[in-house]
Amino acid sequence: MHVYDAIVIGAGQAGLSASYHLKRLGIDHVVLDGDDRPGGAWQHRWDSLTMADVHGVADLPDAPAPGGSRDRANRVVPDWFARYERDHDLPVLRPVRVDRVESEGDLLVVRAGDRSWASRTLVNATGTWTRPFVPHYPGIETFGGEQWHTADYPGAEHFRGKRVVVVGGGASAVQFLGELAPVTDTLWVTRREPVWRDGGEIDGRAAIRLVEQRVSKGLPPASVVSVTGLALRPQERLAEALGAYRRHPMFERIEPGGVRWDDGAFEPVDAILWATGFRPAVAHLAPLHLRSEYGGIALLPGGRDVQTATTAAADPRVQLVGYGPSASTIGANRAGRAAALAVRRRLLTSGTNKPRESAAAG
Repeated sequence: MHVYDAIVIGAGQAGLSASYHLKRLGIDHVVLDGDDRPGGAWQHRWDSLTMADVHGVADLPDAPAPGGSRDRANRVVPDWFARYERDHDLPVLRPVRVDRVESEGDLLVVRAGDRSWASRTLVNATGTWTRPFVPHYPGIETFGGEQWHTADYPGAEHFRGKRVVVVGGGASAVQFLGELAPVTDTLWVTRREPVWRDGGEIDGRAAIRLVEQRVSKGLPPASVVSVTGLALRPQERLAEALGAYRRHPMFERIEPGGVRWDDGAFEPVDAILWATGFRPAVAHLAPLHLRSEYGGIALLPGGRDVQTATTAAADPRVQLVGYGPSASTIGANRAGRAAALAVRRRLLTSGTNKPRESAAAG
């Protein structure tokens, strides 16, 4: 079996950035991607999400990001990723759906069905899209209407004429209500009162540092929006005028025809849209025992830039990009470079031969 110096799992923004920098450093590596085609999670986002709607896509190394437009983000960004892979001749293999990563002596072995790859280091860039989170509420399995999650949102037209409960206090819930309220009847429920910000610039660094503090302690990552607050965009003002952003506290239970509030009142609804976020897709790393007692994967400090914290505290052979403080497109870029540099340091300090030119994937 060929032993790579590094294996990257995932070819989204973080994985492509890591691969670019690994290749630039002459580190023999391969990128294993679970999708059938380039595009990362972007190819799975809903059709109504345009480039004007997204909260910004950062440049990839040596490749400016597409600008804002009314074109569909699930086409524009995947096309950009595909060109990037081609233009930089990145060693991506797909589809490879990784089942588990195991430690065998000094090596890490990545397994996908009956296939396996061995490496001295690992860069995990699997993001969150494949792990949608739906909280369990009593009676959820009895609901006779439709249930959807952000991951499979079919677009506003699908819900026309249906009474929809949107669950969740993040930016996706705000956006869905902006689309749905003009075409159908909506209710918005959250566990906590939403925190709105009154214009002004977001102190992104301060917000990211709060996320990094959780991760450094081994706690599960929190979303950046949980510390930045919410804001309405111009395209959501109509929904605001229609009362869509009047928040209701969480229902007590779900019944076949709707939801039951904690005061006993019944609310008939036809659909529940769970805008309740995602969890890091790291189950394949379980054999490495990276999780702390608090349920998260602790990362070693990354220096002055908290988005460069990528090294797993429990196993410095493993880098996590797009996790915790680097879970944004700009953070993924910074983390990709930091991970590649950490891989090089690991190879040099562990007595491995000097990094060499990448072998052809396959």
